[in-house]
Amino acid sequence: MSLIGKYAELKVAKLVDFGVYLTGEDETEILLPTRYVPEKTQLDDTIKVFIYRDSEDRVIATTEKPYAIVGEFAWLRVKAVTQVGAFLDWGLMKDLLCPFREQKMKMEEGRSYLVYIYVDEKTGRIAATAKLEQIIKDLNAEFTEGQEVSIMIGHQSDLGYSAIIDNKGMGILYNNEIFGAIREGDVYKAWIKKVRPDGKIDLSLQQQGYHLEVPRVGEELFEILKKENGFLPLNDKSSPEEIYDNLQMSKKNFKKVIGLLYKQRLITIEKDGIHLVKTEK
Repeated sequence: MSLIGKYAELKVAKLVDFGVYLTGEDETEILLPTRYVPEKTQLDDTIKVFIYRDSEDRVIATTEKPYAIVGEFAWLRVKAVTQVGAFLDWGLMKDLLCPFREQKMKMEEGRSYLVYIYVDEKTGRIAATAKLEQIIKDLNAEFTEGQEVSIMIGHQSDLGYSAIIDNKGMGILYNNEIFGAIREGDVYKAWIKKVRPDGKIDLSLQQQGYHLEVPRVGEELFEILKKENGFLPLNDKSSPEEIYDNLQMSKKNFKKVIGLLYKQRLITIEKDGIHLVKTEK
C-alpha cells in the first residue's frame, strides 16, 4: 500500500464500537481506533491521518504525528535494544525499528542517532536506517554555491558537524563556521558555501558575499541599535562568541557591517562599544 508511512485525508466509511473505518486505496478500509477519533465524527467526514502498521502488522491509522515520515531524516532516541535491533521513539505508540543490519555503529539505549525512514520492500513495514551515504547517493540532489537551505545537524567530528541538507543531501558544517552553541538534531537556516569536485558540500550559517549580506544585516543592526537606546557593548575587539551570542553573526560579517555603518556616519565605534549617531531634530 503506497499510503504506508505517509499522511492522508480519508473519508469515514463506517462507525463501529472500537473506532471508525476510513476508505483507503482501492476502497480498502483502514481502522482509526476510538482513542484517535475526533469528537462528533460522522459518516463521510474527512480526517487527516498517518498510516502505518500496528504490532500485529495490520494497516492502521492514527491522528498522532510522528517526528518524521517515510522519506525523511530524523534525529531519534533509542528506547530499547533487542535481539532484532534498536527500537526508536518516533512519537507514536509503536516504536520504530532500526535493524542491526541498518546500523552504522551498534546503537545504545538512551542515545540518539540520525536516521532515514523507509518502507522495507520485503515486509512492507516502516523501518529506519543509519546508513545514510547510500540513501544520499540515491537521492542524487544538486545544490549550487550561495543557495539558501535548511539543515539538520548530525553527528559531531573533529572537523565539525555533518548535516542533512533540505532532507535530500548531506554536507559538513566546519568548526570555524560555528560561532555559538548548536545541538545535534537541531534545524537551522544555512547556505551552501562550496560544492567540491568530489560532490562533498561545505556549509555556512552565514550568507556569503559582502554585497549580498552586509546591506541587509546593516539594516538589522541599525534597528537593533535604535531599540537598545543607541548603544551596544560590542566592537571590533569583541570575541567571536560574544558577537554571535548577541547578534547571531560572525565576527567577520560584524566588522564589515559596522565598517559600512561607520562610513555612512550612522555610528561611532568606541572602546565601550558602538554608538548610534544622534541626529538633530
